[in-house]
Amino acid sequence: MGICLSIFGFSKPRSHDIHISASSDEDCYQPKPPKRPAQDRYNPPPQSAATKPAPTSKTSVKSQTTPTPFSASNIGPVLRKPYVDITKIYDLDKELGRGQFGTTYLCTEKATRRKYACKSISRGKLVTESDIEYVRREILILQHLAGQPNIVEFRGAYEDKENLHVVMELCSGGELFDRIIAKGSYSEKEAAAIMRQIVNVVHVCHFMGVMHRDLKPENFLLASNDDKAPIIATDFGGSVFIEEGKVYQDLVGSAYYIAPEVLKRSYGKEIDVWSAGIILYILLSGAPPFWAETEKGIFEAVLEGNLDLENPPWPDISSSAKDLIRKMLTRDPKSRITASQALQHPWMKVDGDASDKPIDSAVLARMKQFRAMNKLKKLALKVIAESLSEEEIKGLKQMFKNMDTDGNGTITYDELKTGLSRLGSKLTEVEIQQLMDAADVDNSGTIDYVEFITATMHRHRLEKEEHLYKAFQYFDKDGSGFITRDELRQAMAQYGMGDEATIDEVIEDVDTDKDGKINYEEFASMMRKGTQDSTINLT
Repeated sequence: MGICLSIFGFSKPRSHDIHISASSDEDCYQPKPPKRPAQDRYNPPPQSAATKPAPTSKTSVKSQTTPTPFSASNIGPVLRKPYVDITKIYDLDKELGRGQFGTTYLCTEKATRRKYACKSISRGKLVTESDIEYVRREILILQHLAGQPNIVEFRGAYEDKENLHVVMELCSGGELFDRIIAKGSYSEKEAAAIMRQIVNVVHVCHFMGVMHRDLKPENFLLASNDDKAPIIATDFGGSVFIEEGKVYQDLVGSAYYIAPEVLKRSYGKEIDVWSAGIILYILLSGAPPFWAETEKGIFEAVLEGNLDLENPPWPDISSSAKDLIRKMLTRDPKSRITASQALQHPWMKVDGDASDKPIDSAVLARMKQFRAMNKLKKLALKVIAESLSEEEIKGLKQMFKNMDTDGNGTITYDELKTGLSRLGSKLTEVEIQQLMDAADVDNSGTIDYVEFITATMHRHRLEKEEHLYKAFQYFDKDGSGFITRDELRQAMAQYGMGDEATIDEVIEDVDTDKDGKINYEEFASMMRKGTQDSTINLT
């Protein structure tokens, strides 16, 4: 079962944004212009929201219970509102999934008996003010985008003394690519219907002053199991409100889908169109255009920009589709097509150039392989993330301050070497240099805070043998030294991540010696390669 979960602010719409007509389309949820009127950018008041008077019983929601008497001690530090006992509003049911910061539950609203997803985030995991601001911003963005087509429905956020609870729409139809693979075949016309919804999400976000910054297939779920269920965009954790004239520098996104200007630390909202273009490329070919064995290699391929539209299956793909891909993956952001313009492209239109001819079955086979590897690694990362203590997460952030001895916001090789040694690290000089090279994405010769956290969290999760082995043991329930088909089925079923076909694909792709099971060496090799989703971790 999929989970629509993710989280605020406004910006004036661009005068050149093109409104999309709401003509009917039986194949997909038709793109529409934003329903809300344009609003000025949100500017938070200088005083904390906690200084505002508490809501009276007359204005509070009936089912919501707030502490009395009102006092500063009853104000939550994250939402800056009175504590709320969520169990007075929702029944928390079975666990749907776990992540580094919290657990997601199926929940039922007491008043209506409607089912939603509730992500409970441990306040102990929000260790810095930036963590708290990150969550607040996501909530604000989801509130701002509420009611828009193809965007997850935000129900509410509640805080008690232990957790922050975010209640969202429950998307029971699963992940987009899983639905495509399960169907067994599809045409360009069906791919166009999917892309209209994805690009419309980008259009709506940009029109309303939001940059998503992490578009990828995993963030698009189906609202239900119905064949015509709309696609829902989730996870706005990396999103920001667009500030006019600002050049963004944060390293965000996921490796395969990241735009070259992000790696160059100078970008704007155009990066979302690039990411959508990568999704379109995968839909039509079964694999991403920029691929390598490591995350660093993927970044290098993105920067080189060799876009293959000549080799199979591309000779069988329409010239109109390839034209749209070229325009969405134009390297110069200023020349790149906008989301609103992409929706008007002949291939994208309802009765446009997209062909009814089924796409080559080899494309679906490649997509199965790509998704299978992603799924096993995604599940393994969940296991590893759960094993990290609050102190380990907090410690990574403190490490940077300890190493940046001159306090200039960057770390040199000597500072890194000295700092790691002072903190008791056993890394060799070769490993330190490898860490430096991998972290210094912009080739400045130094590591800034974001680069450091990215590299250390990546190493912390994937390259520490004890974490890898702990993840392997999670799957190897009987301690035989192998992950069997039954053990894989049990683990993936627990997280609602795969059916028999997916299990077959995982075994086939990871089991290199073809003995029908996965040993530790095969598992570790899969985890360290770049053939899976490689999200840049900024926490």
